[in-house]
Amino acid sequence: MKEILEYLKNCGTFYVATCDGDQPRVRPFGAVCEFEGRLYIITNNKKDVYKQLKADPKVEISGMNNGTWIRLSGELEEDDRREARVAMLEAYPELGGMYNVDDGVMTVFAFKNGKADICSFTDAPKSYTI
Repeated sequence: MKEILEYLKNCGTFYVATCDGDQPRVRPFGAVCEFEGRLYIITNNKKDVYKQLKADPKVEISGMNNGTWIRLSGELEEDDRREARVAMLEAYPELGGMYNVDDGVMTVFAFKNGKADICSFTDAPKSYTI
């Protein structure tokens, strides 16, 4: 988990794919943190991505870093606890300009049933379970 967290942070931007009915949707994300041993991402509960995650929690994440790439798949579940939102803003204080833990808009999702592969063209993939 620590390696996956650091990898995604080092990507800077990673891409989250969701389902919108029969249409896949992909968008860039840039914030990920660990809270209580779980991997979290943040979004705004007014966005389409939020609605898509609530309708179908299955996601895939992909990102690249130094000639390698990650594929992370699993399900996300919303964590409405204030402590989880605080952990995200502590990890990314710069998000404080967009979000406030008590604004009713900021929401965080935690991975469950996740698996990840970090791949390259030259080395065997490294596989992880989240």
